[in-house]
Amino acid sequence: MTSSLSDVAITAWARLVRAQQGAVAGVEDTLRNAGLPPLVWYDVLLELERVGGEGLRQREIERHTLLQRYSVSRIVDRMEAEGLVARSPSPEDARGTVVRITRKGRALRHRMWPAYAAAIEENFARHYNETELARLASLLKPFAR
Repeated sequence: MTSSLSDVAITAWARLVRAQQGAVAGVEDTLRNAGLPPLVWYDVLLELERVGGEGLRQREIERHTLLQRYSVSRIVDRMEAEGLVARSPSPEDARGTVVRITRKGRALRHRMWPAYAAAIEENFARHYNETELARLASLLKPFAR
């Protein structure tokens, strides 16, 4: 099989993937060292907070975050056990459930943000000036979903 990919494209791809993995690992370490739950919990809580009282179905949580379908149920189960989210029957589909953030979940998300922001600065933003960050954001825009 012949590829039309240039060496530059392959190198850029590999660096992008490694950079993402390294940055996320650094964020996870910061959260863990601060005694906070994993980054995916923050992402779920943020998306639930954004939609307000209406909540999200589990499949919508998948679309709004980077979680895989098989892991959403486990994560929501753990978060519900901690009192961070609550499930209730979906008004549109008796078989489905809606997940909503609780007051405790909202408080945790707000408590996590300073550590998360510091980790973004340390593991990513400090390596670039504002012009470079704006350019990078522009370059990555076609891939954001």
